Amino acid sequence: GVSARRLRQEFPGHIRTYLWGDHFWSPSYFAASCGGAPLAVIKEYIENQKRPG
Repeated sequence: GVSARRLRQEFPGHIRTYLWGDHFWSPSYFAASCGGAPLAVIKEYIENQKRPG
């Protein structure tokens, strides 16, 4: 989309290291359900996830 095009224009050398083949965004998708868990529990779970290195 537009955001990928703009990032490629502004940071062409840097963006290249993050591409999947020639694509900026991964072609996969994500769907989830939290089964009615309280938002505080979900927030804590997300905040405690390890960040990519």
